[in-house]
Amino acid sequence: MQACILESPAHIETNPLRMEEVPKPSPAAGQVLVRVNACAVCRTDLHVIEGELAPRKSPITPGHQVVGVIEATGPGAERYAIGTRVGVAWLHSTDGDCEYCLAAKENLCNNPSFTGYTVDGGYAEYCLADPGFVYPIPDGFDDLKAAPLLCAGIIGFRSLRLSGIGPGGRLGLYGFGAAAHVAIQVARHWGADVYACTRDQRHQKLALELGAVWAGGTIADPPAKLDCAIIFAPAGEIVPAALKALKKGGTLALGGIHMSDIPALDYNLLYQERVVRSVANNTRQDGHDFLRIAAEIPIHVETQVFPLREANRALNALKNDAIRGSAVLQVR
Repeated sequence: MQACILESPAHIETNPLRMEEVPKPSPAAGQVLVRVNACAVCRTDLHVIEGELAPRKSPITPGHQVVGVIEATGPGAERYAIGTRVGVAWLHSTDGDCEYCLAAKENLCNNPSFTGYTVDGGYAEYCLADPGFVYPIPDGFDDLKAAPLLCAGIIGFRSLRLSGIGPGGRLGLYGFGAAAHVAIQVARHWGADVYACTRDQRHQKLALELGAVWAGGTIADPPAKLDCAIIFAPAGEIVPAALKALKKGGTLALGGIHMSDIPALDYNLLYQERVVRSVANNTRQDGHDFLRIAAEIPIHVETQVFPLREANRALNALKNDAIRGSAVLQVR
């Protein structure tokens, strides 16, 4: 099969992913083989490729927003029938018996594995998955539109939950890429007013098209104090501006797996019971809940499609904020 291989971390500008012919994997006990149709491109892929996340497997095939069809099953992996269309997401598996898994906090598992990071992912024609961690894809989404839901959608949904936003609340979204352009639709569905803070005027325009009541620069002051905010951009320097925009008792959720250093904070930005919290991975329940809501709304996904062989180009565009919505690799 064809797969994009990263031998060792490097800046994406050097185009480090190589298309190679590699053996097609065979499912072992407890695994399914997924024939990949599409894989969305995520900023976490950039963090893996450029080494901002410490390497865990080399070489590695990135990609963790996979949509495909189960082609074969290993012993004990018959949960879904062959031919079922499924999504494969970032959380590849957990140990199931650590203190966090037993407390329904599997996103914090002590011994997790991650698709496209610790195990080979979806920048390939086939990948392996644990049937307990795949998601049936709602019929209303084709493969290219469904792929961004598997991380941008799910992590955005968990970020919304942890922010505490509710009907009538004011929500700030900092950075308006793949996750934010889905999260805004859920927030609007819940009856929240959304304020988009992003440096790119194209992204500001998209935010307004999707129902934002205001869109401005990344550190601009929104015209009203916010009840909650989410930072999706991996830029720690945004934190003080986002805290300044919050009302008393507001929550700031940090939605990225990696972020640059947060500068020293004036305590007055935190005082009055403002909260800063990180968002780590997701639970399977988050995924199932989000996909159900995504189908109910239904979510409209903006995509820019690239062939698999142009994965480097897609990632370069993502790094330079040149993607409207989500970049998706079309494998078939």
